[in-house]
Amino acid sequence: MASGLLFAGIELGGTKSIAVLARENEVVDQITVPTQGPGETLGRLSNVLRKWSEDHPLAALGIASFGPIRLDRTAPEYGRMHETPKPGWSGAPVTEALSAGLDCPWTIDTDVNGAALAEYRWGAGRGAISLCYVTIGTGVGGGLVIDGRTVHGAMHPEIGHLSLRRLADDRFEGACRFHGDCIEGLISGPALAARFGGDPSRVTDDDFRWEAVASDIAELAGAILLTISAQRILIGGGVGLARASVLDRARALLVERQANYLPFLRAENAQDILRAPELGDRAGPLGAIALAMHAAEG
Repeated sequence: MASGLLFAGIELGGTKSIAVLARENEVVDQITVPTQGPGETLGRLSNVLRKWSEDHPLAALGIASFGPIRLDRTAPEYGRMHETPKPGWSGAPVTEALSAGLDCPWTIDTDVNGAALAEYRWGAGRGAISLCYVTIGTGVGGGLVIDGRTVHGAMHPEIGHLSLRRLADDRFEGACRFHGDCIEGLISGPALAARFGGDPSRVTDDDFRWEAVASDIAELAGAILLTISAQRILIGGGVGLARASVLDRARALLVERQANYLPFLRAENAQDILRAPELGDRAGPLGAIALAMHAAEG
């Protein structure tokens, strides 16, 4: 693909949204707007895209959106938001609004699938055939890339709502309003705030309660390895990026609990399998660009 092509991307987030213009992973322009109602937010982003398109031909548009988003291309609601607690966004015509007036191919996927694809192309996933990107923030999301393509079916992966084995002495009830102590209910930002009774960033690394968090991450990583055999699992968000000690402990627990059953997982290479992403806060915008490049490639 010619390196001079311009790709446009939209990272549609729950609190802020980013429009990005790039030549592959070289960002040319980037504009951030607050995510408000769908009419105002999508309208502002559409105006940015149209202005860029008028100035320079766009090779493709990639949209990396918060969910739940309809990704079944055969469905009449393709590219629209499913029911969501975010006020006003249920049924929002995301792709219809953002692709209007553009003469280029486009595609849409989840924000975490986009981030996974960016890490696969330019970050910690380089050289891997399969990877799973887990982001721990307001919720817990999982993006999956196999052979360079993002994976989804009836919906997109919802690994944050897996219910897994817990430490026997962990009495935290969980914070998920649907499932209580699913993974999202145990290690998401709101869950950690409830577990620690305040801002978890103020809790020191040696606090014994982090052991339960490390255990939960190890269980999630084990489930991912056993179901999809991901070569790399990237843990992003507050815990993965800011709590290296928790990730270290989770890695040790993962190896211990798999008990030599998986021939590719050993203590000496676990750091290469369960690790932090490389792109940091660039993964989201570059994920939208990676999706645009997919659209251009057909």
